[in-house]
Amino acid sequence: MTTVVAVVRRHAQEAYERLRRYFIVALQAGLAAGLSWYVANTLLHNPQPLFAPAAAVGTIAAAIGNRVRRTAELLGGVILGVLVGDLIIQVIGNGPVQTGLVVALAISAAVVFRGSGAVMVQAGSTAVLLGTVEPSGPDLAVPRTANALVGGGVAVVVALLLLPLNPVRVVHRAAGASLDLFAHQLTVTAEALADGDPGRADDALQRLQSAEAERRQTTEIVAAAAEVASLSPWRWGRRSQLRRYEHAATHLELAFTNSRNMVRRVVALLEAREPVPADLPAAVETFGQALRLLHRDFLAGRTPEIARSQALRAGEEARQARAAGLGFSGTIVASQVCIVVGELLQASGLTKHEADRMAGV
Repeated sequence: MTTVVAVVRRHAQEAYERLRRYFIVALQAGLAAGLSWYVANTLLHNPQPLFAPAAAVGTIAAAIGNRVRRTAELLGGVILGVLVGDLIIQVIGNGPVQTGLVVALAISAAVVFRGSGAVMVQAGSTAVLLGTVEPSGPDLAVPRTANALVGGGVAVVVALLLLPLNPVRVVHRAAGASLDLFAHQLTVTAEALADGDPGRADDALQRLQSAEAERRQTTEIVAAAAEVASLSPWRWGRRSQLRRYEHAATHLELAFTNSRNMVRRVVALLEAREPVPADLPAAVETFGQALRLLHRDFLAGRTPEIARSQALRAGEEARQARAAGLGFSGTIVASQVCIVVGELLQASGLTKHEADRMAGV
């Protein structure tokens, strides 16, 4: 029963963190949908304004870190679909066969122009819309294009001017949750190493693997925050802080991948009953502490000297474990600790040359 309560509590906490992280996106989407409907229906007197709020929501939610590019893709796909669809249907008329042909040609044209998946979807869906309208029906080409322009434009205005996210606060929340999970599983791995428990190490590995989606979301949020800091006049003062996070995120992604491989080797080490000097679990635990300290230093806006010092200590402990004698998998674990230490040092602002020299890579 206690285990069930703990699992429920953990899932509830994770759900709350996700909601807190993305609630601003929900607000932006709601505001953009309402405004785009108003502009298309009331100001432009568009008889079919539904696509305007749909385009706004798609721009806000589908590409959190690339709203401007998403709007350009949306417009490009719609315009391409209109040009191809309208031209072909004027010649061959409409119907199921003609609709299929028009969609194939519209998507082919998007491919020729090196359009992304979003461009192909918009080109194809616009071609479908035009291909299924009776010749005597209303002309939807111009309203569809106008709606795409309204929806995409309103979405960008909302995201960058009317309701821009606070880039530093959002990144703090997203990065903090990811790093806490990352560091906690390293602690679990260190304890499993010290206790000789391969099952617990495997549980940590599974948790790190299942956290891959959360890590990608964090990367997406950092990109969104950087876009807002670059393009929103109200957030220009945050640009230098966001640049630090962008730089750090690249190296922390590599550290995450290498750490996951390291934990996989820990499982193999324990299953093979290789020797485990006391310095090896200490190195893994110390590196997890360095991750936590790095985030705290970023929050405080100070140079992460304490995190660097802790990371270097982890590297030294890994080298001492190697000197004490390790098996095949243990040697790989010690080497990977040094590699992730180097990535953390680069995340803290050091150059690759400095980080590799200090980490002993």
